[in-house]
Amino acid sequence: MTSPLFTPFKLKSLTLPNRIVMAPMTRSQSPNGVPGENVADYYARRAENEVGLIVTEGTTIRRGGASNDPSVPNFHKPDSLAGWQNVVNKVHEKGGKIAPQIWHMGMVRKAGSGPEPDAPTDSPSGMTHTGKQVVDAPTDAEVDDMVQAYADAAAKAEELGFDCVEIHGAHGYLIDQFFWDVMNKRDDRFGGTSLVERASFAGDIIREVRKRVSKDFPVILRYSQWKQQDYGARLATTPDDLEAFLKVFVEAGVDILHVSQRRYWEPEFPEVDGENGLNGAGWAKKLTGLPTITVGSVGLSGDFIHAFQGQGAGTRKLDDLEERLSRGEFDLVGVGRALLQDPEWARKVHEGRHAELADYDAASLAKLY
Repeated sequence: MTSPLFTPFKLKSLTLPNRIVMAPMTRSQSPNGVPGENVADYYARRAENEVGLIVTEGTTIRRGGASNDPSVPNFHKPDSLAGWQNVVNKVHEKGGKIAPQIWHMGMVRKAGSGPEPDAPTDSPSGMTHTGKQVVDAPTDAEVDDMVQAYADAAAKAEELGFDCVEIHGAHGYLIDQFFWDVMNKRDDRFGGTSLVERASFAGDIIREVRKRVSKDFPVILRYSQWKQQDYGARLATTPDDLEAFLKVFVEAGVDILHVSQRRYWEPEFPEVDGENGLNGAGWAKKLTGLPTITVGSVGLSGDFIHAFQGQGAGTRKLDDLEERLSRGEFDLVGVGRALLQDPEWARKVHEGRHAELADYDAASLAKLY
């Protein structure tokens, strides 16, 4: 019997041989923001080993304060775009499909850091999650330019031959800061007391992206309830809240929702459908009808936050994941650390070589395997 992980998926111009998505993972291996041959080879190895869709590490838009690390790749300077062109070419040579994840760190980037240390740090309101005002709130014109910078990157992605694009709206970075009431205190159309009002920034981004790319070019939005600043944070506390929030993106033209959880097996609203209820991606699909990507410790027993604290994780069986996928709870499966460490992970799973799947070693974060 064929595992549901290895059944094809098609949406618009995107045709995938299976449901495995390489999740975006920051590598900081692109000096001066330029992805080199080692980065291209890193992604190509996954493409030749049966990863259905590769979503790159976050790559930053053309705002000076978008990045806190000169070794994080950018997606706007000519030499960096040439590097990405090489990545696309190598992945396609191996028969793979690839999307860039376009990114802005917002206030996670501290003033004075990154490749442009003199640039201002962008934010919704200039306020930290603890309520401290540290920089001025951006003007409407500055927020509009942030929107256009995402659209510029998405248009460039299609021009370079990427197969789709992902907008990073999760984990407490810029877009997510606009979602979050403790950081977004604006009183214009980009703010407000309701989650729906605070979703307008991302809605504008999706609409502008949609204008700049062809109608068959899929657009993915990644979002999360939790934030790196607060693991217990929740944007939507009820299914009704979540439905209203996601409707903003559906109406703006998003094609796929990538719902980041720390552990995919945890229910989103256990008070509604129990401890074995739908996860975040399951609820997003139920409420919108759109395809969704689930992610969060796939194949591993511990979540990725601990990896950044130097902790490893044991392997975890995929039986429950495959069961959920087979009943249509979600459509695609994001795999992070397991694929970061082992480029052959998907092939091993497909060939039933489960005994060869290794525990995760956090030291692998420092190297491109």
